[in-house]
Amino acid sequence: MGPLIVPGTLDSLSVIGKYIMDIAAKAGLDKKAAYRLRLAVDEIATNIVIHGYDEANRQGDLELRTELNEADLTIFLEDTGASYTPGQFSDRTDLHLPLEERQIGGLGVYLAMQGVDKFHYEHFEGRNRHTFVVNRTPT
Repeated sequence: MGPLIVPGTLDSLSVIGKYIMDIAAKAGLDKKAAYRLRLAVDEIATNIVIHGYDEANRQGDLELRTELNEADLTIFLEDTGASYTPGQFSDRTDLHLPLEERQIGGLGVYLAMQGVDKFHYEHFEGRNRHTFVVNRTPT
């Protein structure tokens, strides 16, 4: 599949979800792995739209590219929204508490990191790049 470029709006999330599920099927991922990948990408894309663009008073696109080989599927999600430090949002200390006692929100990056085999974020030349890697064969 070729790259996908969509506006950085909430309306684009369904298009991104379809793109991810199509590439997951092409990669031969099982339903569980495909769902976890879609959730991971959706969480980050939603954060980009809400925090990187809307709350930062910016506009821009989301660009997705894929690399597929025998061992794994890699998704690259790039944007020009505000940069951030993923670790600052994933270090939740209240996950052991009952739901009603936990902080609301803040789990998107955590879910993304847990949903794939490898997750990496970098900011370079005014762009954010999120890399999601899913092993095609069980390890």
